Amino acid sequence: MEPQKKLINSVDSCVDEALCGLVRSSGGLSLLKGHRVVLRSDLDNLRAKVALLSGGGSGHEPAHGGFVGAGMLSAAVAGGVFASPPPASILAAILCLHNAGASGVLLIVKNYTGDRLNFGLAAEQARNHGVNVDTVIVADDCAFERPSKAGRRGLCGTIFIHKLAGAMAEEGCPLDQIVSTVTQALKGMGTLGVSLSPCSVPGCLPSFDLPPGDMELGLGIHGEPGVKRSKVTSADDVVMTMINHMTNPDSQSHLPLKSGDTVVVCVNNLGALSCLEMNVVTGATINCLESRGVVVARMMSGSFMTSLEMAGVSLTFMKADQETLRLFDAQTSAPAWPNISCMSVSGRGYTSQPPPLSTRPQDEQHLEGPLSALMQKVLEAVCSTLLQKQEELNALDRAAGDGDCGNTHAQAARAIQDWLQDHLVPGCPGQLLLVLAGLVQEKMGGSSGALYSLFLTAAAGHMTGNQSGTAGWADAVHAGTQAMRRYGGADPGDRTMLDALCPAADELRRLKTCPSGGHMAVLQAAVQKAASGAESTRNLAAKAGRASYIAAERLTLPDPGAMAVAAILGAVLESLESQK
Repeated sequence: MEPQKKLINSVDSCVDEALCGLVRSSGGLSLLKGHRVVLRSDLDNLRAKVALLSGGGSGHEPAHGGFVGAGMLSAAVAGGVFASPPPASILAAILCLHNAGASGVLLIVKNYTGDRLNFGLAAEQARNHGVNVDTVIVADDCAFERPSKAGRRGLCGTIFIHKLAGAMAEEGCPLDQIVSTVTQALKGMGTLGVSLSPCSVPGCLPSFDLPPGDMELGLGIHGEPGVKRSKVTSADDVVMTMINHMTNPDSQSHLPLKSGDTVVVCVNNLGALSCLEMNVVTGATINCLESRGVVVARMMSGSFMTSLEMAGVSLTFMKADQETLRLFDAQTSAPAWPNISCMSVSGRGYTSQPPPLSTRPQDEQHLEGPLSALMQKVLEAVCSTLLQKQEELNALDRAAGDGDCGNTHAQAARAIQDWLQDHLVPGCPGQLLLVLAGLVQEKMGGSSGALYSLFLTAAAGHMTGNQSGTAGWADAVHAGTQAMRRYGGADPGDRTMLDALCPAADELRRLKTCPSGGHMAVLQAAVQKAASGAESTRNLAAKAGRASYIAAERLTLPDPGAMAVAAILGAVLESLESQK
């Protein structure tokens, strides 16, 4: 088994290149030469204020470098992937902030032995240099019912501490007050992670094996497995399981959460969940908390403290009063902090009423006219033909698409048949075309439904009044065809339905000039042109539609859309001829 491929240049250089990419793309950041330290580029603004330093292993991006900026961290120090940063770099960062005129330096450290040791050593060395330095240890993990002597791990709740402390520091609060406030906040904070996959350090095999369909509950952010393995269920069930675990009073590391409590929530992508999944989990989290009577004051959802490419999510809850929310809402220039609304999530109306819709054309009752009976027979013939050709069109479509062209045309035919049973055919052809446009838009689906509806809607504008001459039909077909071309982006020769429709539409233009007895001859010629155009698609390379993604040598049958158009026009002709 080989290590998973990653989009990097080399295992040895990936951390430094990632830091360089972050800093070069963010105008408010700079790198400390010789160290993996990201700094605010405006260190002069730290004079007489408390500076904040955090950090840890790489692989958790955007933590921690992405949270450097006014109103959050002053600097972040990075180690190798999942490795604690060296004391020398931590000390260099502390001294850099001290030399910028900071009144004190607060170290925000996740509760891992390596981080505690290395940040602790650097803190002691800094004190020997005369720096006013203090440390806050973040231990927000709710996974273990009986935590070991090492204690609860530091997870995504660390980001909340960056934010609260950063807002206070920006306001000029002294170091001891900041430490007191965030220490209190930590008592009302908890985090739990779940994952559908392990992750793999660059150049290494996955950190643990997880069969498809299984998930790990209570895992950390360094690739270690969790406390419980189970089958993946629905997002609602997974979120409920997580919240039950986090708030279980039998656990020593639980977060006491009762009805009436107000919380700030972070739904954190551990690396590889899709945005769609994240939004589903976010909604499920809000619903689950509100069902318990918990007020969700703020919600942040996205990637904040990841574990490389782990397909998982962590939930962090922090109890919040008005002062906590004020600090949380304060402005920050940190590039990874999201643009969060200052409005409470719970209690907010989140739906808007759609505008009142006029009655759909297919629902209106229309007056019959001299053409009603004729148009009904033509429509019945078209529907019957499309239903007969359903399998033939599907077979053609299997060679170039998803094999449902016949089904979609049959859906439209059945919808029209159903409508005809309950409605009178309007005497105005324009009204009938609008009815048909509405039916195919609603019932046919896919790009075919949109194209036919475009054709019929555009054509309807040329067919007003109870009496519409043959010239009006010619203009209507031409207008419908042009609408298809304009919005569909295809042209004759692109192996689409236009290869049948355009030659027929051009031929029908002759209706405007031919003598009164020559109309059927023009229609016959148009139908022949459509049939020839459809057959010619055998030899055309597809340049539009789904078939354009298929290798040309595999397209040896005619285009199903073009064949459907030819069949429709043929049915119209046959019906009209039978009624002469």
